[in-house]
Parts: sequence; structure tokens; C-alpha cells
Amino acid sequence: MRVASLAGQLRFASRARMMASMMRPCASALVLSILAAPLAAQSAKQPALGHRSAPLLTVNGLQFKDLNRNGKLDAYEDWRLTPAARAKDLVGRMAVEDLAGVMVHGTLPAVGGAEASIGRGSGYDLDKSKAFIEGKRINTFITRLSGDPAMIADSDNKLQEIAEATPFGIPLTISTDPRNNFLYIAGASVEAGLFSKWPETTGLAAINDPALTRKYADTVRREYMAVGIREALSPQADLATEPRWARLNGTFGEDATVAGAQVKAYVEGMQNGATGLNAGSVITVVKHWVGYGAQKDGLDSHNYYGRFSEVTDAQLTYHIKPFLGAFQAHVAAVMPTYSILENITMDGKPIEQVGAGMNKQLLTGLLRGKYGFKGVIISDWGITSDCAADCQDGMPAGKRPGPAQIGMPWGVIDMPRGDRFAKSINAGVDQVGGTDDVAALLDAAHAGKISDARMREAATAILQQKFELGIFEDPYVDVAAAKRVVGDPASLAAATAAQERAMVPLENKRRTVPLKAGAKVWLFHVDPAVAKAHGFTVVDKPEDADVAIIRAEAPFQITHTGYFFGGRQHEGSLNFQPGDAAYDALLKVGKTPAVMTVYMDRPAILTEVKDKVAALYADFGVSDDALLNVLSGKAKAQGHLPFELPSSMEAVAAQNSGLPHDSAKPLYPYGYALK
Repeated sequence: MRVASLAGQLRFASRARMMASMMRPCASALVLSILAAPLAAQSAKQPALGHRSAPLLTVNGLQFKDLNRNGKLDAYEDWRLTPAARAKDLVGRMAVEDLAGVMVHGTLPAVGGAEASIGRGSGYDLDKSKAFIEGKRINTFITRLSGDPAMIADSDNKLQEIAEATPFGIPLTISTDPRNNFLYIAGASVEAGLFSKWPETTGLAAINDPALTRKYADTVRREYMAVGIREALSPQADLATEPRWARLNGTFGEDATVAGAQVKAYVEGMQNGATGLNAGSVITVVKHWVGYGAQKDGLDSHNYYGRFSEVTDAQLTYHIKPFLGAFQAHVAAVMPTYSILENITMDGKPIEQVGAGMNKQLLTGLLRGKYGFKGVIISDWGITSDCAADCQDGMPAGKRPGPAQIGMPWGVIDMPRGDRFAKSINAGVDQVGGTDDVAALLDAAHAGKISDARMREAATAILQQKFELGIFEDPYVDVAAAKRVVGDPASLAAATAAQERAMVPLENKRRTVPLKAGAKVWLFHVDPAVAKAHGFTVVDKPEDADVAIIRAEAPFQITHTGYFFGGRQHEGSLNFQPGDAAYDALLKVGKTPAVMTVYMDRPAILTEVKDKVAALYADFGVSDDALLNVLSGKAKAQGHLPFELPSSMEAVAAQNSGLPHDSAKPLYPYGYALK
């Protein structure tokens, strides 16, 4: 169909709009977009097309990928159309088996099996990956590969080649847990390796400079994109109102106003702007909706024993507030918490006692309804998986659970797996995280427990975001460029400066810091080579030193070794006691002035430390080099506490899990920094 002149094209477009208005609403936008394509083509700019096996089509002098290889340009292949129109066309061509594959978020299998898939790995098991991509039709995966960025980029390209050869040529969306910070817990974060290493997000809250947080997220975005990662399973908008909680280090502290501004800046940096997804975006998944920071006794809901949150009706609005910053920045996706909210009512009725990923009141009612969220809801990992006796009661001594023994189906443990999929998706989840169990989802669909309309709605939302990213046109990355972007000296320097700036000075008696040039130092958990490079003389005995430098981390206890994160998450006591290695080192220094920094993955109680040190700092992830820059006066610690530091465990036990900075007589209050 051709139109001879611009005036003719305008008349044609007018007729197209009239025709569309006469058709049913769900089809009108798509028909109008397709009929008006000749007009759009006049100003269309040819994008780069990355392709391996899909042939190219030339239409009106422009090129398109023939992803389904039918020899003609279909609407979903036409980059001139809107992402919404393309997604609608593609979903209209898909069978229920295709939809199910879109609606799960699998884990990429690394060479070396299950352990490598949650650790480093040296590449993907391509045979297993192909079975997921071709056989199960899955096209969203988490990667946990770390190490050489060129290896990661090349590995991701190989997977995109497999995806391009599938019947619809749907590209993969590859996601990651945070990998640009210090704390590494398998299943919750990834080792930074050569990626720029910034302080934890609590450190960014300590600095409280949204412009810096935006720069941080923009740097992370560029590093992710360089290796083929296009989805960030972050940030946490949870509030750090319960000091014993193990996931507190991933938050922006306990003040909702500060956290909201930080979350907004993070989303803007990661999504390349504040107006939604574009070709330069990384899909950002804000989590965990909602009340996760108010964990009962500080125990984490990755574990059966920690499945309850104590947030109340009166506190819920405060815990929602940081998410509003994400919504203002048009965040692409939201992840619900594992937790069961014990004390919440909605519309005068007690909330259903199931995890948030199964809770229609929290997702369809509150998130979609009251707050108008239009993006993708992706569940946290394993909510449809089984949690049998070992999962609930603990593994036998000396054994750790494997992937098949990990599940978080809180409130629905006795429900058949297919019914869990149905309950979650009908509650509002579009994509179920951490599973490749397409069969169970299909069982529910074939039994009529998930409607065809609901599946198409979810798949459309997910696929539209792929179109918005531009990966249907080019999902491939430049392997050589990956090594230039990841490890860029300017990014590394900015990350180090942020580590220094985030440190919080708590004590500096007799102006011990800055340390004198050439001082003799005794070190605990500090690299002697780095100290020597800073001009210090390293001695073997504390009594021979001018000053002792001690690195410590917030105390913890391993109280539940048999569970998923048991033995890896930090729980229990926050106060230093004999037997803690860093505290014993402090006792060992005698009369030698001691300078101590404590890594605050949780708010340490420093009552037993304060009077034994000459200088004291809180840090949120700092390298030896950055630490010694601060101690030598080359850099300045400028942070303020993003949460209060309690005075005792008795005060911690008495505080309210859902309220900010409310412990009695804190040793260092919220926002404190030594002047």
C-alpha cells in the first residue's frame, strides 16, 4: 500500500484513525500504528541491527530483522512502531507455552553446576542454557557470573545467539543481584570482581547526596550494559528500622525521606532518566514491597523461622514512603517481600497471612490500585518452590541445602505447586522469580486456574519492556569494550572517593587522626603492603607501635545454621564481647592508641569499644587504600549515621521493629558525626 504525497499520507492517517475508532479498543492502537507506519517511516532513523542467524528485510530502504523467518515484516519486527503495539502483536502470535516461558525468571547455569551458578563460574553451560531457552521458552534469567568482564560479555552474547534462533527470536533479558559493593552473600549479591566497588547503599545514605547516588547508579548502568546485563534486581527501598535485621546493609537507612530521595536518584541513574525505559536503560526492580525492614526479632524472611514482619497499620505508610521516590522516577518493576505482614488490616479486614508475592490485597489492591503502579511485578525467588521438613526444621548438622531444598512459599506451604503459581499470578505477579518450572505454571493454566487473558496481560507487560530497551534490534555487546568500561579508572576513582566520603567519624581523642607521616603502625585486618605504600612503618607487636589500626565488622551470631541463609546471614547479638577477633585485638593493644573502623552491615553496639579507642569510625565498605587515605588526612570522612547505634542489646530488644531510631538512649543518635 503506497501513498503518493505527504498530503495524501496525512489523509490516509486520518482515515486510519477513523477506522481504528470503529474497532474494538484493544485492537485500535495496534491497527492505527501499523496503518500509519508509512508516515512514520518518512522520519524514521535506521537503528543498528545486531544479528547472527535472523535474516534482514529491506522495506522502503530501511532494514528490519525477520525474527520469525516468514519472509515478511510483521508488526513486532517493525522498530518504527511503539513498544506497546509491538508487544501486543507478538503476544497475539504466542501459544500458552510461549507465554509461560515469558512469565518465569530462571537462573543461568554456569559451568561447574549449582555451586558455580551462585558463585563465580567461568561461563555458562550452553547445553543446559539451550534447554531452558529453546525447550522451556524462557527468555529472562539471572546471571551470577563474576570475573573477567570480557568473559561475561562473550558468554552473554552466546546466549543471545541461541535466543535469536528461537521461533520468535525473543532476546534474553539478563539480570543480576547487586555486584558493585563490598558484602557478598551467595543468593543475595555477587562478588564485585573488576566492577567498580562503591560503599553499600547505607554508605550512600550516610553521604546523603542524591547527585552522587545518581552518578553511582549511572556508572553501574554502564558497567552492566557493557557485559550484556539489562536488569538490576535493586535497589532496596526497605527501611532499616530493625537493627538486628540481616538485609539492612542493602537499604538507604532508616529515615523514609532520605531513603525516598536516594531511591529516586538510583532509579534515575540506572534507567538513564526519570521518564521510564529507553535504549540506554537497565530495568530497575525496586524491592521489597512492603514492610520487610520490620522483621520480627530481626530474623530474615528468606528463612522459614523469619517469615513474619511486625509492621503495623500505623507504620505501613512510613515504610511505603521510599517507594514513592521510585514511582516518581517511573521505576520499571517492583518485587514483593517474602514476609507475611502479621499486623496489617485493609478495608477493615485482616490481611491474608501469606507472603506478599501471594497477596492480592498488597499487589492488586495497594500497589496497582491505590498507588497506580503500571510496570512489571516480579516475585522474589522461590515463592512457588517447596519447603519440606529440612527447609522448615533445618538441615542435618554439617550439611547445606541445595537449590531443590530451598523454597519460600510462606503461608502456602501445603498448597500444590501449580496452585502456588496460580495464586501468585492472580494476586498480581507478572513474572515468577527464581524458577524454571514452566510445567507447573502450564498445569495451572490448562486447569483453568490462570486465565488466558491474565497470562497475555503479564507477558505483554514484560515483552514491552524488552522493546523499550531496544534489544529486539540489538541484544549483543562489544566484548573488547566491556574491558574498557568495567574497570575504567575514572569509575574506580569515583567509587574509592565515595568509600572515603561515606565513613562516619565517631571519636577522635587527642586528635589522634590524621596519623603522623612515617608513624609506626600495628595492623589488624589491614594489608601491610598498602600501609607501607602510604609511608607507614609496619611493626609486629602493638607495644612497638605509635598507633594500632584495627578493622572490625559488626558482631553477629550464627543461630540457625540449617536454613537457606543460616550461617551466611548475620543475625543475633550486635555488641562486642570477648571471643570476637577484632575486640580481642583491641584488648591486646594495651596502652598503644588504637584507631578502629567498624563495617556497619548492621548497627553495631560500640559501648564496650568507645572508651578503649583513641579514634573510632563507622564504615559501609572501604578498601584498605581508602581507609588509609582518611587516616593519613589525604581524604575526609564526611558521612553521618544513616541509622542510630544502640547502647545495649536490652535497648534493641525493647525497640519497635517498625519504627525508626527509637531505641532508648542510643550511644550515637541518627545523623551523628563527630564535628
